[in-house]
Amino acid sequence: MLKDKFVSHAGDYGAEALERMFLSFPITKTYFFYFSLAHGFSKLKNHGKKFGDTVAYLGNLHGTLPALSDLYAYKLHLDPINFKLLSHCLLVTLASHHASDFIPAVHAFLDKFLASVSTMLTFKYC
Repeated sequence: MLKDKFVSHAGDYGAEALERMFLSFPITKTYFFYFSLAHGFSKLKNHGKKFGDTVAYLGNLHGTLPALSDLYAYKLHLDPINFKLLSHCLLVTLASHHASDFIPAVHAFLDKFLASVSTMLTFKYC
């Protein structure tokens, strides 16, 4: 099952998705100017791992994400569009690693789930 494959490699996929986002959408790097885009850069990898691990172990969106929403909205002032872009990059990363498992139903489920994560992370911006 794709979920088991994702959980076992969540950190790697998170780092790859973050790297993909910075390279595809350079404006998103504004908040991470100190990150090198060199493949395997430790800070990029560590931050991507945090993202991947967070997404992999979300069971209760409404209980888990409000604290992160506060952090991103009030302390870090991240642009809320970045969450949607990162979600898209994570979908691309998963599809590239698990093409045979990435059937339309799985794509639709992950897209809806990541849209919910993005919505919860931007909740405090309103």
